[in-house]
Amino acid sequence: MTPRTWRTPIVILVAATLILLLSFGSRQTFGLFLAPISKAHNWEIGVFSFAMALQTLIWGLSQPFWGNIADRFGAGRVVSLGLVFYATGLWLMALSTSPLEITLSTGLLTGVGMSATSFPIILAVVGRSVPEKRRSMFLGIASAGGSSGQVLVVPFAQYFISNLGYASALITLAISMFVIVPLAASISGRPQTPEGENYIRQNTREAIGEAIFHRGYVLLVTAFFVCGFQTMFIGAHLPNYLETSGIDAKVAATALALIGLFNIIGCFIWGALGGRYSKKLMLALLYIARSVGITVFIALPISDTSAILFASFIGLLWLGTVPLTSGLVAQIFGTQYMAMLYGFAFTSHQVGSFLGIWLGGIAFDATGNYDAIWWGAIILGIVAAIMHWPIDERPLVRSAAQEIKT
Repeated sequence: MTPRTWRTPIVILVAATLILLLSFGSRQTFGLFLAPISKAHNWEIGVFSFAMALQTLIWGLSQPFWGNIADRFGAGRVVSLGLVFYATGLWLMALSTSPLEITLSTGLLTGVGMSATSFPIILAVVGRSVPEKRRSMFLGIASAGGSSGQVLVVPFAQYFISNLGYASALITLAISMFVIVPLAASISGRPQTPEGENYIRQNTREAIGEAIFHRGYVLLVTAFFVCGFQTMFIGAHLPNYLETSGIDAKVAATALALIGLFNIIGCFIWGALGGRYSKKLMLALLYIARSVGITVFIALPISDTSAILFASFIGLLWLGTVPLTSGLVAQIFGTQYMAMLYGFAFTSHQVGSFLGIWLGGIAFDATGNYDAIWWGAIILGIVAAIMHWPIDERPLVRSAAQEIKT
């Protein structure tokens, strides 16, 4: 059996899902470390918030770079190198004793590691493994892998933090990252465009030039900023928001886990909807629903019940943007440079993430609450919904198109 025959779409999908489970699941625990690390070193909330925010920015800024390498040479090597950065960053986080050390370990090393093991790299492999009619569903299933990690890894990390301390939890996460090594072999090899997909051979510069002059792509990339702002603000600051509102830390951890649990369902739903209906309209609906959900949550008294209900609802919408946005990129431009082009969109997402996490910490330190950031997230959601309406979803018609032979 040759390497290409055993790397079937199902094998690739399973490996991709497990990689995202471990890499994204570990990232979603970082909100749990905000309070214990800050208290242990007598730091303001803003210190660790900035480190997490820098991580998301580094993650995003390096994403097109890793995406271009993966598009040209394959994702396996990129993922393997990324896990070294990721594991090293987690280990050094446990040993950090100064703001500079926590910034370099959390912000730089884990940021680079996440970039090489996250959605644009992995979803491009999945997208190329199946034809267009099955792509949205496969992307939804793989995206759900990140949420599965949130369900499994967040309670695991909370247990270690509560019983053994945050340092032991971080070291355990670092060691667990090496499970990714054998999984990376399943997605290695040079990228192959799906049979029947028409394309013209382009270099990197031509692919970028084509994308930046496509109005729909610019709108899609810009709107993805809002997704990052909303989700990473909530992921990083919801535990502290609930605890300072009198909610027990275990309920806060449960809320994060519920976001992940319901996101598994949400990714399947939005992935399936994206295969049947207009992806841009599904994205507009999703952003509107987020704004409505946040408005209701902050308008009602905070309680264990409201926290659980909000986490469940927002979980259904959490990463539904991922199969829809990545699928729309592939639908318009094809899959040849999918990792890089979705990587640019993800850069926008991560800039939003940076601001959501960082501004959340600044707002809390300055005012003692998150009111301004909550309302900012609501307004941005409405703006993002409006931006998706004029996007032209039709595949680009290129001259001299030719069918790639696989």
